[in-house]
Amino acid sequence: MSTTTTKSVRMHKDTRNRVLHGIDPIRYTINAQGKALGRVASDAAQALLGKKSAQFIKNKVLPVEVTIENASKLLIGEKKLKEKTYRRYTGYPGGLREMTLAEFINKKGIDEVLKKTVDGMIPRNKLRKERMRRLIIKL
Repeated sequence: MSTTTTKSVRMHKDTRNRVLHGIDPIRYTINAQGKALGRVASDAAQALLGKKSAQFIKNKVLPVEVTIENASKLLIGEKKLKEKTYRRYTGYPGGLREMTLAEFINKKGIDEVLKKTVDGMIPRNKLRKERMRRLIIKL
């Protein structure tokens, strides 16, 4: 008696068919000097989503490249530096870790704060990673 087993193969979907081709790349430059963190991040998020483009398609990633310049000259208030907290969970009991915005900037830099802020404004779906790759931050 011979038995044959069939394997179910799960194909890895890549993002090649999620990116809209045939359009010239669109480049946005945002000067962050003297602007608030949230305002710069929301402008970048809208551009990454393609909402500023006439070719906006909800289920595709547009060839948009967003560059944020002068990120080190962002305007962040003292109250926000002290009171804004970032939380993460290690996965262990009692492993909730908190750090203020000032600690986060000292540890990882202002560019990581800006990336995390923009990342929070992008929808959580399969296109998120590809959209975030198109964000460039210059200090």
